Amino acid sequence: MPDLIVHPAERPLIGSVPVPADKSIAHRALLLAALATGQSRIRGGTLGGDVLSTVGALRAMGVRVEEPSPGDLVVHGAGLSGLRAPDGPIDCGNSGTTMRLLAGILVAQRFAARLVGDPSLSRRPMERVAKPLRLRGGRIEGQLDPRKIGEITAPLDIGPLPEPHVLSSIEHEIPVPCDQVKSALLLSGLYADGPTFVREPIVSRDHTERMLTALGVPIDSVGAMVCLDAARFSGALPAFELDVPGDLSAAAFLVAAAQIVPGSRVTARRVGLNPTRTGLLEVLRDMDGGVAVEIKGEALGEPTGDVHVAPASSGAGLRAGRAGGELASRAIDELPILLGLGARARGLTEVFDARELRSQETDRIAAMASVLGAFGLRCEERTDGLLVEGRPDRPLDAADVDSRGDHRIAMTAAVLGLAASGPTRVRDAGCIATSFPLFVGTLRALGARIEVEGARGSVSE
Repeated sequence: MPDLIVHPAERPLIGSVPVPADKSIAHRALLLAALATGQSRIRGGTLGGDVLSTVGALRAMGVRVEEPSPGDLVVHGAGLSGLRAPDGPIDCGNSGTTMRLLAGILVAQRFAARLVGDPSLSRRPMERVAKPLRLRGGRIEGQLDPRKIGEITAPLDIGPLPEPHVLSSIEHEIPVPCDQVKSALLLSGLYADGPTFVREPIVSRDHTERMLTALGVPIDSVGAMVCLDAARFSGALPAFELDVPGDLSAAAFLVAAAQIVPGSRVTARRVGLNPTRTGLLEVLRDMDGGVAVEIKGEALGEPTGDVHVAPASSGAGLRAGRAGGELASRAIDELPILLGLGARARGLTEVFDARELRSQETDRIAAMASVLGAFGLRCEERTDGLLVEGRPDRPLDAADVDSRGDHRIAMTAAVLGLAASGPTRVRDAGCIATSFPLFVGTLRALGARIEVEGARGSVSE
C-alpha cells in the first residue's frame, strides 16, 4: 500500500476546487433509483470506492447501471419487486452504508442474499440494524462477535421473506443516533403493511427522509421522530435526475488545511449544506475560524453551495472548541479533523458524547490519540471522546503515522503534516480512495507539496 510524504507548507493554500460527490446522498440515490420505475440519471463527478460498492451490489441483483461518462450513472430501475437473487455473496467492500441500507431492502425480498465486506467492515457492529428488522418480520443473521455479547458482524445472511408474508409496522427507538439504522428501517417501510415510526435521542442525518419526500413518499417528521406511512404510499417510486452535491465531509479536510496554513484562501465548490451535516462549520465559527457558506441551490431536497475559507479577521488564530451532544452527532465524520484543528488552537479542544467513533472503520478515538501523540501533542483519551491541548505557537513534530486503514485518519494526519517541522509520513494511505480519490491532487492544486511512495496506482494524484 502507498505512503504519503507530506512536507510542511511553505506558502498559503490558494484556489477554488471541487470535492467528491457526497457519499451519503449518492448511496441513497442509487438505491432508490434501483427501486424506481424508469430510468434515473445520477451525476456525481468523482465517485469513491464506497459508492462503487453500492453500484456493484445493485448490478449483482440484476439492476442495469451504465456509466456513459466518468461519474455519470444511468440506473434502469427494477421497481420495488424487481430485484433478483444474486449468483453469490454481495461484496460491500468497506462501506457500512451499503451493507446497512441494503439490509433494509433485502429483508423484504423473496430471495436470500449474503452481504460480505472487507476485514474492516467485517468488524463493525450490525446488530443495531438487524434487531429492528427482525422485529418487523425480516430474517437476518450474522456472525457472533466474540468481543461483545449479543453483537453480530458480517457476513450477514438475509431473507428470504416467505410468501405470503409482508413486513409489519414498527415503532422503534434508536438508543444512539444513527442515520444508517434509521434509513434501513425507512427503506424496509416501503414494503410494510403499516407505518414505520423511528425515534432517536437527537436528529441524525436526514438525507433519506429528504430524498423520499422529494420522490413523493409520505414522510412526517416531528423533532427526532420520523414516520413513513405505508397506507399513503402509492407503491411505486418515480425515476429522477440528480446532480449529487459535493461531500462536506471531504471538504472538511480542505477547510482544515486552509485554517492551519497561514494566509490561505480556499473555496470548496457546490458542497452539500444539509443542516444535519454542518456541525463542524458551527464549531469552527466558535473557534474564530474564517469560514463562510454561500447557499446557491437545492438538489432533491438538499441545500447546496460554496464553502469559503479565509484568514480570520481577528488575526489571533484559532481558539479551542468543544463538540458534544447534537453538535457531535452532526459532525460525527468530521470529529477526527476537528481534533486536528484543535492541535493548532489556543487552549484545550474537547470532543465528547462521541462513543460511536469507537465503532467505525477503526476505533477513531484511540487512533486519533495515537496520531496527535505522534505529532508531539498532549491529549487525554476518554471513553466517549478526546481532549487535546493545542500548540499554535510552534510547528508540530514531524510524524510517522499509521492510517490503520481508515481514510479519515489518513487525511487528518496528512493535513497536520502541513503544520509540522519536517516531512511527515502517512502509512497505508490507499484507504483515502474510499472517499476522496483525488485528495493528493487537490491539495497539490492548492499549493501543498505531497509525494506518494509505493503502489502509486492506488492513490490518484
